[in-house]
Amino acid sequence: MPICISVTRMRHLSPLVPLSLVVTLAACGRTAPGSPPRGPDAAPPGRWSALWVNEGGDKVARGELRASSGRGVTNMAWDGRSVALFAARNEIVSFQIILEAAAAPVEGVQVELASLEGPEGRALHSGSGEVGEIFDWRQRQIELFRVGYLPLLGLSRTTWELYDERHIPERLRRPIGFRGRGSGDWEDRPDHDAEYPDIAEPLEVVGAFDIAAGTSQAVWVDVTVPRDAPAGVWRGELRVRASSAPAEERVPVELLVLDFGLPDEPAAQTMVYTGHADLAARYLGHPAAQDAQERDRARLIRDRHHLLARRHRVTLFDANLGSEPGVPLRDAPTEEWVPRLDGTLFLPDNGYAGPGEGVGNGLFVIGAYGSWPWQTEDREGMWRHLDGWARWFRVHAPATEVLLYLVDESADFETIERWASWMHEDPGPGRAIRSFATLDLPDAVERTPSLDVPASSLAVADTERWSAAVRALRDRPGARLVLYNGRRPASGTFALEDDGVALRELPWGQQKLGVDRWFFWESTYYTDVQGGGGATDVFAQARTFGRAGERDDALGETGWRYTNGDGVLFYPGTDHVFPDHSLGVEGPLASLRLKHWRRGIQDAAYLALARAVDPDATQAIVDAMVPRVLWEVGVDDPEDPSWKRTDISWPTDPDTWERARWRLAGIISRPRPASPGAGDGD
Repeated sequence: MPICISVTRMRHLSPLVPLSLVVTLAACGRTAPGSPPRGPDAAPPGRWSALWVNEGGDKVARGELRASSGRGVTNMAWDGRSVALFAARNEIVSFQIILEAAAAPVEGVQVELASLEGPEGRALHSGSGEVGEIFDWRQRQIELFRVGYLPLLGLSRTTWELYDERHIPERLRRPIGFRGRGSGDWEDRPDHDAEYPDIAEPLEVVGAFDIAAGTSQAVWVDVTVPRDAPAGVWRGELRVRASSAPAEERVPVELLVLDFGLPDEPAAQTMVYTGHADLAARYLGHPAAQDAQERDRARLIRDRHHLLARRHRVTLFDANLGSEPGVPLRDAPTEEWVPRLDGTLFLPDNGYAGPGEGVGNGLFVIGAYGSWPWQTEDREGMWRHLDGWARWFRVHAPATEVLLYLVDESADFETIERWASWMHEDPGPGRAIRSFATLDLPDAVERTPSLDVPASSLAVADTERWSAAVRALRDRPGARLVLYNGRRPASGTFALEDDGVALRELPWGQQKLGVDRWFFWESTYYTDVQGGGGATDVFAQARTFGRAGERDDALGETGWRYTNGDGVLFYPGTDHVFPDHSLGVEGPLASLRLKHWRRGIQDAAYLALARAVDPDATQAIVDAMVPRVLWEVGVDDPEDPSWKRTDISWPTDPDTWERARWRLAGIISRPRPASPGAGDGD
C-alpha cells in the first residue's frame, strides 16, 4: 500500500498519525506517472522489460524476473507507477530500483535522481557525479549505487542450526515435514545457486552499465534528510535511460519528511571490528605501510571506514596499532585515533555530513581480541597501565566508553576473574575502565563475578537461566550486556543469504531485551586465516569463512564452518590481491547488509522516541514484531539446552516492518500533554 497518495489513504494506513502531520499531503496527487511494467514480449529491443521499486529489505536475486513474469511487485514504496517514502529529520532512507531484461540484453544503462525539491525552496542533491565526491557528503544528500551480486553455492553453517529447516531462510528451505525436518536435495532449495545482492558500487565509479538477458539489476538509492529539513513533501524524478533504447523512463519520487528528528546518538549501540592488515593487503598490495606516504594513505583509508560506518550509525574499533614502525605503544590511543574520539573527523572539513556530525566515536577498545601487551605483569602493573589510559581519556575524550578486551572465547574463568578483579581494585583513575570478554552470559555471572562487560552469542538458550543471569548482571554497578554476531532462531544473522530484514530485526530485539551493544566480530575479513581458506575474492565469492571442497546433497558446496559473507561488511574499493575486480577507489564500499542494519538501528531510534510518548503502545508494537527473540526462544530440553524446534518469530515481509515504523511515527507525532500548571498564568 503506498504511503503518500492522499490524506485519507495516509490516515487509513495509521489512524495514530494526527491530521497535522499529513495535512501537507492534501495536494499530494501524483505527477506524470512512469511507465507500467511490461511483459518481455512487449519490451522494445534493447529496453528493459520491467522497472519496479522496493524499499530495499526485499532481496531480489539476479536471475529473478518478477514483474516480467507477471508477479505482483507493488509494495509500501511502489504503487506500480511512482515511489513514495517517509523519513524523519537526521535519517537516511533507502529504496532500490529493479530493472529486468527478460528476453534481450540492455546496454549503457544510466540511472539518475538529480534532486528532491522540498518546502521553503529547499532541495536535496546528488552531487556533480565526480568520483572524488563519494566520500564527501556535504552537498551530496542523494547517493546511487549499482548493486553487485555473489553466487550462493552452499548454505552457511555457523548462523543457523541445520536440524530444523525452519531455522533457514524461507527461500533456501527444502520441503518441510514433521517438526521442521527437511527432505530433498540442494536443488530443492528455491534459491540454490542464485546470485544474491550485497555490494553497493557508487554510480560515480561504475558509470553506465549493461544488463544481461534473463537477469535483473538493482540500483540502490540512499537519501539523507538533513537535521534542519522542513517537514512536508519533497518531490523529484527518477530518470532511467539506455544507449540500446531510444527513450528514457521517468518515475516520480515523493518523500514525506516528518516533523521530528532522530538523535545523533544511536539508541541501539554497536561495536564492529576492522583489521589493519587486511586493508593494507588490498589497498597497498602488502600487509603494512612501508614508508611515510603509504602510512598517510593507509590512515586515510582507515578514516574513510570510520566515516562510512558513521553514515550507517555503527561504531568501529581496531587493534590500535602504532602507525610508526619501531615506536612502542604507549598507554594512550595512537595519534590517528584522536580526531575519531573528539569528533573532529566527523566534521564538514573532512567531507562529513549526516548522522552524528561532530560527535566522537564513543567507544575505544584496548587490546582487541586479548592483544593488550602487559598480560605478564602483576596487579600493580595492571593498575599503572590502566591509570595511564584513564588519565588520557579524562583529558581528551571523557565521554568515551573504554573497554579492556581481556580475552576472546576462553574458558579460563580463573584468569578472567583475576584480571577483572584487579581492575576493580585499582585505587586510581584506571578503575573507570571496564573489563570485557566474550563468554556465555550464565558462565560469566556464575564464574567471573568481577567481569563488567560479558559478550555472548546464542542460537537458543534456557530462558529461565538466561533471564536470571541478565537480572544478576544488571545488579552489578557499571556492568553492561553485549551480544555478538547473530544466529537463528534467536536473531537475524549477518549471513549473505539471510532475509533482507534479518539485520533490521537485530536492533528491535536489542531494544526489547535491553542489550547495551551489539558486537560484530569483523567487517574487513578478506583473508580467511581461521578457516585456512587464504585470500577471498570478495567480489566473486560468497563464502568468506570456513572451508569448501566438499559437496553435500542437502547443503551444496560445503566444508568446516562454511559461511557466506561472515566478517565482511565493507568491500575494498581497491584490490591489489584480485586486481581484475578493483574499482580503484581509495576507501570502502558498503554492503547492503550494512544498510539493512542501519535501517534497524534507525528503527530503534523511533522506538526510543515513541516509548517516551506512549510506552504501552510502543511495547505492543515491539511485542507484535519480535514476539520471541534471543533467550526468550527457549529450548525443548532443559537437560540438553542446545536445541529448539521452531520457526523464527519475526515477520520477513518488509512492508510489515515499514507499517510498524509508520505506527511509531504516529506515536511520536502525537500532541504532547501540557505540563502541570501550564496555561494557568501568573
